[in-house]
Amino acid sequence: MAVTQPQIEDGWKKALEKEFSAPYFTALKQFLLTEKSKHQVFPPGSLIFSAFNHCPFSAVRVVILGQDPYHGPGQANGLSFSVSPGIRHPPSLVNIFKELQNDLGIPYPKSGDLTVWADQGVLLINATLTVRENEAASHQGKGWETFTDQVIHTISLKKEGIVFLLWGKFAQSKEPLIDTSKHFVLKAAHPSPLARGAFFGSKPFSKTNQILTEQGLDPIDWRVDR
Repeated sequence: MAVTQPQIEDGWKKALEKEFSAPYFTALKQFLLTEKSKHQVFPPGSLIFSAFNHCPFSAVRVVILGQDPYHGPGQANGLSFSVSPGIRHPPSLVNIFKELQNDLGIPYPKSGDLTVWADQGVLLINATLTVRENEAASHQGKGWETFTDQVIHTISLKKEGIVFLLWGKFAQSKEPLIDTSKHFVLKAAHPSPLARGAFFGSKPFSKTNQILTEQGLDPIDWRVDR
């Protein structure tokens, strides 16, 4: 399984070097090996670190934090809220795309694969990077959160001017990891239908681009279908 020796972009490997040799990560690797021998685990091993491999450490400009990978067959591709090409859009992603259309006038996309965002410096990271098939939250509390908290802390410590999009109470609970004196935090309700539409009107995409351009950086091209 790929996580035994993390196949992760060199910049991230250097920035997170201490994590990969930490006792909790060793225990996490063993847990995943055992899980893999008994259950179907998503995403596939080669995609667990996709968020990092598509968005090198040196390229990070925006962070969108999710909680758990999708647990249905073929859905999870290692990027938060994203699904593999040809997969039906889950409800949260539907609402993200509706807000994208309302915010920037971008037509609702056919593809749910957000790789084009990641390739522009948008780190689409879940707090937990794996899940057992059809069992939501089944890999929570096994060590992934320790790792991804350190990811957020490392970005905060070593970079400046990053835009963090924190959607919902869980993502917002990570705000203490972020130095808000040198980074930007945009908070909104979660895009899940359970939030009863509170996400709509938050305009995260235009607000992010405004912050980036005010720093002299290129805006994100949020179009998914190219």
